[in-house]
Amino acid sequence: MKKTYNGSCHCGKVRFQVLLDLAEGTGRCNCSICTKARTWGAIVKPDAFTLLSGEEDLSLYQFASHSAEHLFCRHCGIRSFGRGNVPQIGGAYVSVNVACLDDVTPQELSNAPIQYMDGRTDNWFVPPAETRYL
Repeated sequence: MKKTYNGSCHCGKVRFQVLLDLAEGTGRCNCSICTKARTWGAIVKPDAFTLLSGEEDLSLYQFASHSAEHLFCRHCGIRSFGRGNVPQIGGAYVSVNVACLDDVTPQELSNAPIQYMDGRTDNWFVPPAETRYL
């Protein structure tokens, strides 16, 4: 069931609301940036996401195909969400860092299914052979 969650970066300058159903799944990827940042994401369409504050506090990092905007708070460094456009997953999206949801319960987090993606070899729809470190 879809639920509205509030989220933020560590210092609170970046705040957002997102309508999502964690039971629809979350994702972890083994690509270089996701591995280093320990990203745990949930993807929603842009109309399910509202940035409440902090647009001016976000810094942008892009690499490779530039299809994703890796955003982070310029004050505390936390990556609370990112956005992009990838036709293979339905076009425009916002990926919310599940760890940045302020009002999610431990039970909701433990029940959220995780899909693993092999981004390291650009094989996004197949899990990597090893996932325990993700």
